[in-house]
Amino acid sequence: MSEETPALRRDAEHNRQRTLAAAREVFAARGLQATLNDVAHHAGLGVGTVYRRFPNKEALAEAVYAGKLDDIRAAAQAAQAAQDAYQALRAFIEHALEQAATDRGLRELMRRGAGESELIERAREGIAESCGRLIARAKEQGTLRADITVGDIAPIVSMIDSVMDLPSTGAAQPWRRYLVLILDGLRTGRSTP
Repeated sequence: MSEETPALRRDAEHNRQRTLAAAREVFAARGLQATLNDVAHHAGLGVGTVYRRFPNKEALAEAVYAGKLDDIRAAAQAAQAAQDAYQALRAFIEHALEQAATDRGLRELMRRGAGESELIERAREGIAESCGRLIARAKEQGTLRADITVGDIAPIVSMIDSVMDLPSTGAAQPWRRYLVLILDGLRTGRSTP
C-alpha cells in the first residue's frame, strides 16, 4: 500500500495541474461563465476528477487568479516608490490592463464587486489602497486633477474593458488609444496630448 500512495498522490497532483492549466486557458478565452465541465473536457479529465480537487467554479477561479491578482497588487505597491506619482499611476493602470487584455476571466473578476473569496478581496483592497496613495501624491505634486478619487479607477478600467474586444486596426490595439485619451484627461495643465 505504501508504494501505491505516492503514485496516487503524484497522479492526483498531475490532474490538479492539468485542471489549473486547462482552467487558465478556458477562463481566458471564454470568461468565468465557463463551467467545471468545460474545464474538465478541455483538460481531458472526467468532471468527477475536477470536482474532487475543486468543489465549485469559485474555488477553481481563486486558484487560477489569486496569484495573478496578487502580482497586480504587488505592482501597485511597487509603483508607490516612483518619484512622479502621476506617471507611476499611469504605468500601473497600463500594466494591469495589459494583464487583463488577453484574459477574459481576469477582466470579469476585476469588474466584480464584493463577495469574492478572502484572497481575491485582499488583493483588490491592496490595489485600491496603493492607487489611493498614488492619487493623493499626484494631487500633492500638482500633476493630477483635484477632483479625481480612487473610486474613479474602477469605472475607467470598466470603460477600457468594454473596448478591449474591438478588432485591431493595424499594429495598435484600440483599447490602448482610449486609455491614453482617458489618462491624459486626468492630468492637470495638459493643453496638448
